[in-house]
Amino acid sequence: MTYDHTQRAPMHWFLAIPGTIMVVSAWYEPEPPWIAWLLSIVGALMIALSLCFRQLRVRDDGEQLEIAFGPVGLFRSALRYDQILGVAVTRSALLDGWGIHRLPGRGWIWNLWGYDCVALDLRDGTRLRIGSDEAQALADFLTWRTGLSGTPQEEA
Repeated sequence: MTYDHTQRAPMHWFLAIPGTIMVVSAWYEPEPPWIAWLLSIVGALMIALSLCFRQLRVRDDGEQLEIAFGPVGLFRSALRYDQILGVAVTRSALLDGWGIHRLPGRGWIWNLWGYDCVALDLRDGTRLRIGSDEAQALADFLTWRTGLSGTPQEEA
């Protein structure tokens, strides 16, 4: 049994469209020159960042689970299966947001879109939540792959 799923989301357009507008407007507003440069640089960075958060791929990579935003793969991580102590399907809250970040008392979250996620309790005491539009399938795979039957503590 193996696992490989890519979730796509429209969030990248919230960066790509304004970035494109900035780059195009730099062509039409060359005076003063520093404004054109600033618009071009910030716009190009927003477009590049939008390509980093267009999709979230979670896949089995032998002895570890690979988690990668993309298609530009600047943000990626790998988690060894022997580090997982508990697996559970849960939902993130609106305050948890999207992207990659750590919230005090709630652990790390890697989420692209939506609220369904898989919560993992890790050997080092941290919690990791991975957002997915097929959270149950990911949890079933991780439970099978790790041989676990227990679940993480429920969130308060």
